[in-house]
Amino acid sequence: MLLLLKQSAPIGIIAVGMTIVMVNGNIDLSVGAIFAMAGIILLDSLSWSIFSGIGDWVIVASVLLALTTGVLLGALNGLIVWKTGVDAFIVTLGSMLGYRGLVFMFNGENPTSNLNWTLVDLAEARFLGLHTATWVFGLTVLVVWLITRYTVHGRNAYAIGDNRNAAVNAGIRVGPHMLINFALIGFLAALSAVVFYAGSGSVNPNDGMLYELWVITAVVLGGTKLAGGSGSIIGTLGGVIAIQLLRTGLGYIGADTSTVNLVLGLILIVVLFIDRQLNVKGAQELKV
Repeated sequence: MLLLLKQSAPIGIIAVGMTIVMVNGNIDLSVGAIFAMAGIILLDSLSWSIFSGIGDWVIVASVLLALTTGVLLGALNGLIVWKTGVDAFIVTLGSMLGYRGLVFMFNGENPTSNLNWTLVDLAEARFLGLHTATWVFGLTVLVVWLITRYTVHGRNAYAIGDNRNAAVNAGIRVGPHMLINFALIGFLAALSAVVFYAGSGSVNPNDGMLYELWVITAVVLGGTKLAGGSGSIIGTLGGVIAIQLLRTGLGYIGADTSTVNLVLGLILIVVLFIDRQLNVKGAQELKV
């Protein structure tokens, strides 16, 4: 179970951010590309000449650069959605391709490698029997749960996702609110990259592909409506663990990557169908 939680952390951290974005009535398909870009910035900046002579403090600088990269790329998505009015699905589909292009432009098709043993020790450290990745995942779940449950911003997310026009009439500034949520998921995608690549020390340009599929499946499986207005961080946590159990179980019986993706796609279709049927039923009950 401890290993399961550690393995769930990279997808789980992003899924927490995706939950609040989807509750808000939006979606972000660029998280995988942001994940890879933040990982490249993290590892490459460890050897930048500007940081020479500062010793292990370069780790702090590199982590901050990676997180800033995630925030900026996420905020750019939010700004475009806000100012153009284009659906977030279309905007983030375009940014997914654009950001992935930046990843390949950075170092071609070659992996970016830089193994810092101090960073590896931090990534593999344990406290109370739990790995660093598990602690970061748990703290992320706690913080975002508190935001959604006890802050005005969290309550506004549900209000906007449930009825955007009513939220505007109630005086909620929808545009800036969405921008903050996209910046948040960009930050969490970068945080996930920091957690993952701190221990591995190598980023492949294709890393993070299909993360969007894994994350959205986990969030929807956890009870978040694709249309927005309903969902919970705790439900997403359950969805993430269920998906990781599925991946682990299929791996144990010898299933290859294509089989795992096939099963995941089928689960996503079934869950979305059930979600659709529940929404139709709810609408009919309201009419009655």
